Amino acid sequence: MPAYVISDVTIRDAEAIETYRTRAAASIAQHGGRYLVRGGQVETLEGNWQPGPLIVVEFPDIETARRWYRSDEYAAALEVRDAALSRNLILVEGIGL
Repeated sequence: MPAYVISDVTIRDAEAIETYRTRAAASIAQHGGRYLVRGGQVETLEGNWQPGPLIVVEFPDIETARRWYRSDEYAAALEVRDAALSRNLILVEGIGL
Protein backbone atom coordinates (compact mmCIF):
# COMPACT_ATOMS: atom_id res chain seq x y z
CA MET A 1 0.00 0.00 0.00
CA PRO A 2 1.31 3.47 -0.73
CA ALA A 3 2.20 5.84 2.07
CA TYR A 4 2.16 9.62 2.14
CA VAL A 5 4.33 12.15 3.92
CA ILE A 6 2.33 15.35 4.35
CA SER A 7 3.94 18.59 5.45
CA ASP A 8 2.37 21.93 6.38
CA VAL A 9 5.23 24.42 5.96
CA THR A 10 6.09 27.93 7.11
CA ILE A 11 9.08 29.26 5.17
CA ARG A 12 11.67 31.08 7.28
CA ASP A 13 14.47 31.83 4.82
CA ALA A 14 14.19 31.87 1.02
CA GLU A 15 17.85 31.00 0.40
CA ALA A 16 17.93 28.16 2.93
CA ILE A 17 14.65 26.73 1.60
CA GLU A 18 16.22 26.26 -1.83
CA THR A 19 19.06 24.25 -0.31
CA TYR A 20 16.59 22.19 1.71
CA ARG A 21 14.33 21.57 -1.32
CA THR A 22 17.22 20.44 -3.51
CA ARG A 23 18.54 18.01 -0.90
CA ALA A 24 15.11 16.73 0.10
CA ALA A 25 14.02 16.17 -3.51
CA ALA A 26 17.17 14.17 -4.28
CA SER A 27 16.68 12.01 -1.18
CA ILE A 28 13.01 11.41 -1.98
CA ALA A 29 13.86 10.27 -5.50
CA GLN A 30 16.58 7.95 -4.19
CA HIS A 31 14.01 6.25 -1.98
CA GLY A 32 11.36 5.79 -4.65
CA GLY A 33 9.18 8.72 -3.60
CA ARG A 34 7.46 11.27 -5.78
CA TYR A 35 5.85 14.63 -5.16
CA LEU A 36 2.08 14.78 -5.58
CA VAL A 37 1.69 18.30 -4.17
CA ARG A 38 4.46 20.85 -3.77
CA GLY A 39 3.08 24.17 -2.65
CA GLY A 40 0.34 25.88 -4.56
CA GLN A 41 -2.73 27.73 -3.38
CA VAL A 42 -4.59 26.28 -0.39
CA GLU A 43 -8.31 26.92 0.06
CA THR A 44 -9.97 26.02 3.36
CA LEU A 45 -13.39 24.49 2.64
CA GLU A 46 -14.36 23.58 6.21
CA GLY A 47 -13.01 24.15 9.69
CA ASN A 48 -10.39 26.54 11.02
CA TRP A 49 -7.21 25.00 9.61
CA GLN A 50 -5.18 27.64 7.77
CA PRO A 51 -2.11 25.73 6.57
CA GLY A 52 0.87 27.22 4.84
CA PRO A 53 2.16 25.63 1.68
CA LEU A 54 1.44 21.89 1.67
CA ILE A 55 3.74 19.19 0.39
CA VAL A 56 2.53 15.63 -0.24
CA VAL A 57 5.03 12.93 -1.14
CA GLU A 58 4.00 9.40 -2.10
CA PHE A 59 6.19 6.39 -1.30
CA PRO A 60 5.58 2.80 -2.39
CA ASP A 61 4.85 1.76 1.22
CA ILE A 62 5.11 2.97 4.80
CA GLU A 63 8.41 1.19 5.53
CA THR A 64 10.06 2.86 2.53
CA ALA A 65 8.83 6.24 3.78
CA ARG A 66 10.24 5.52 7.23
CA ARG A 67 13.60 4.47 5.75
CA TRP A 68 13.70 7.70 3.73
CA TYR A 69 12.97 9.84 6.81
CA ARG A 70 15.77 8.14 8.77
CA SER A 71 18.23 8.03 5.84
CA ASP A 72 21.63 9.66 5.57
CA GLU A 73 20.48 11.27 2.32
CA TYR A 74 17.58 13.05 4.04
CA ALA A 75 19.78 13.92 7.02
CA ALA A 76 21.68 16.24 4.66
CA ALA A 77 18.45 18.19 4.07
CA LEU A 78 17.67 18.24 7.78
CA GLU A 79 20.96 20.07 8.39
CA VAL A 80 19.36 23.24 6.96
CA ARG A 81 15.70 22.56 7.86
CA ASP A 82 15.50 24.75 10.95
CA ALA A 83 16.96 27.74 9.12
CA ALA A 84 14.75 27.11 6.09
CA LEU A 85 11.35 26.31 7.57
CA SER A 86 9.14 25.20 10.39
CA ARG A 87 6.50 22.58 9.77
CA ASN A 88 4.06 19.96 10.87
CA LEU A 89 4.90 16.60 9.30
CA ILE A 90 2.84 13.42 9.28
CA LEU A 91 3.09 9.97 7.74
CA VAL A 92 -0.16 8.40 6.53
CA GLU A 93 -0.68 4.89 5.22
CA GLY A 94 -2.78 4.83 2.06
CA ILE A 95 -5.18 2.23 0.81
CA GLY A 96 -4.65 -0.32 -1.90
CA LEU A 97 -6.98 0.00 -4.85
